[in-house]
Amino acid sequence: IYLVGGATSIGINYGLLGDNLPSPDRCVSLLKSRNVNRVRIFDPNQDVLTALANAGGMEVVLGTLNSDLEQLASNPSYAAQWVSAHVVPFRARLKFRYITAGNEVIPGPLAHLVLDAMKNLDSALKSAQITDVPVSTAISFASIGKSFPPSAGEFSDESKPYVAPVVEFLAANGYPLLANVYPYFAYKSDPTNIDREYALGNSAAGGGGKRVVDGNLEYLGLFDAMVDTMYAAAEKVKGEAVKVVVSETGWPSAGADVATVDNARTYVNNVAAKARSGGGTPRRLGSEIETYLFALFNEDLKAQGEEQNFGLYRPDLTEVYKVDLN
Repeated sequence: IYLVGGATSIGINYGLLGDNLPSPDRCVSLLKSRNVNRVRIFDPNQDVLTALANAGGMEVVLGTLNSDLEQLASNPSYAAQWVSAHVVPFRARLKFRYITAGNEVIPGPLAHLVLDAMKNLDSALKSAQITDVPVSTAISFASIGKSFPPSAGEFSDESKPYVAPVVEFLAANGYPLLANVYPYFAYKSDPTNIDREYALGNSAAGGGGKRVVDGNLEYLGLFDAMVDTMYAAAEKVKGEAVKVVVSETGWPSAGADVATVDNARTYVNNVAAKARSGGGTPRRLGSEIETYLFALFNEDLKAQGEEQNFGLYRPDLTEVYKVDLN
């Protein structure tokens, strides 16, 4: 395993949906100053890739645009061009941790494209003699049909025809499944049945809050329960050996009733502590939960309200709240 700096299992999502964001060089300097060497980006922005490569010692989870999936799925030569344009030139100075074909497209109108896009990207990488970069996709909890208790986790009928072959491909190649895990949205949609302290991870951190018992497993926080729901769902479609990577998690600091600076600070610090501990989840004890916090900045071109307020930083590089990353 390639590890640099202190925050080995924690990365940060670096989105670009703002019209007032600092230059990529300044953003990467900020990450380096926080000892964060893992970054997830949502499209192959050349300026960002150049800044990451120039910094040295960085690792990137590189996403394709959802709008590119059709060409990536139908045209192997387009996938080859994509790899030669966005991976090959940076490869010597930047570790590509994963390539993700699309973000949150299963379920949905593009779901049928994901597997072929993944296969074509994987073949293109291998043709370029790049054999150590897993190809995956990032899915959200919209793909889950049953989620409680976690051991009953199962993909929805709408998602299963598309996600099952993806999981089989991942299992066959030893690649992970990337999952966007947001206790915030689960709690917001059902505050009467979900305890707030449990959603924030305070039970796990030794605070109050309820616990959830699932057979012989006990859950002290919704984050663990959601990750294990994803594991259980993958197991039911021949993904027993597939690792789940948390490609996004976060809590907004403004824009809705429970979106406060205090709640955001509490949740994100609890998740960061869990990722650092290496203790895993009840279903996968002792297995590091590789986690990418969402997001580096508040982004003002996202939808009004909470979506604009997931950042650890404001665009002027001041912290929204303190997070212990190391």
